[in-house]
Amino acid sequence: MTDNQKTIDLAENLWTRLRGQMPGNGRHPQICGDIPMSIGRDGTWFYQGGPIGRIELVKLFSSVLQRDEEGGHWLVTPAEMARIEVEDVAFIAVELINEGHGKDQIIRFRTNIDQWVDLDKDHPLRVEQDPKTDEPSPYVGLERGLEARLNRAVFYQLVELADEISDPESNMLRIGVYSHGQFFEIGRMENPE
Repeated sequence: MTDNQKTIDLAENLWTRLRGQMPGNGRHPQICGDIPMSIGRDGTWFYQGGPIGRIELVKLFSSVLQRDEEGGHWLVTPAEMARIEVEDVAFIAVELINEGHGKDQIIRFRTNIDQWVDLDKDHPLRVEQDPKTDEPSPYVGLERGLEARLNRAVFYQLVELADEISDPESNMLRIGVYSHGQFFEIGRMENPE
């Protein structure tokens, strides 16, 4: 399979998944391939190598951003689809607020484009460990297959809210937070008892 055919297949699969059926006009958007737009690890959006300075433009582009099943990022409008390069994830969680305590707690994150998302079953927490440094990289799920990485300050704030749950089967302590009645694991450590 050629790279071009793979791009077309990914785009068609994404469009079908997003819309659940053929578009009303019976046509998929035209696939434009890759365009010179990218998102850096720090959440900065670039066009032709230069940063996009207007947050309003970034918000407009982000409203049509989708992620396919292989992790590719696409700008999808009814007329066109174009793939963009994303270094890690498209967004950064820059603020955390919480209400309540324990199992009744609700945790919300604000992204770098002022989008609020509740930590819940539809927007779960995922923590990746760097194999070289063992440093955690925490992410929260967003709509359309997208994610936001928690910045360091937000992650530390989340850790301050953490509870420990003993897992007797593995003799481990599960460390995590409750939100919307669900436990989201941040990490594990051996149970000292």
